[in-house]
Amino acid sequence: MDASTVEHALRLVAGYGDAVREQVRTLALSGGLPERLARRYPERHIVRTDAALYDYTQALKSRFLKSAPPLAKVVYAARLDVIQNALGTHTTIARVQGGQLKAKREIRIAALFRDAPPEFLKMIVVHELAHLREREHDRAFYALCCHMEPDYHQLEFDLRLHLIALALDKAAPRIA
Repeated sequence: MDASTVEHALRLVAGYGDAVREQVRTLALSGGLPERLARRYPERHIVRTDAALYDYTQALKSRFLKSAPPLAKVVYAARLDVIQNALGTHTTIARVQGGQLKAKREIRIAALFRDAPPEFLKMIVVHELAHLREREHDRAFYALCCHMEPDYHQLEFDLRLHLIALALDKAAPRIA
């Protein structure tokens, strides 16, 4: 694996300190990243369908955000580009009906997370639910995320490591 491929994947941890980035680079170059993550997160969640994802999200919303606007749709999105820093998206679709403005809220989660550890799915859903209350990624937003998932920051970091491992695996030459 060439250094430019690794550097491209490492942009997912660009916001972290030099020491952390160097540790991730060393782990990635040694090939130890997938094994480390597999030991830490050995299970895969069972939320496979859009209907199950909607129910899962609604359960978290009911527990933590009872007064937040209702969700019209929660789905896995095959075309969501994870590389563009979108693990999921939240949208508000506004339409005028009979002179009134109607808004529907939707959450889309990247389809590659159908086969992810349950902790990663929860972190992504918590992140998107937090956007129902807080639009910006500010202190209040992250406080809400941590309220819903106390290990939010560690899970976000480990999810970034997971995405780096996937990117490097995808870029690795295949022997037929």
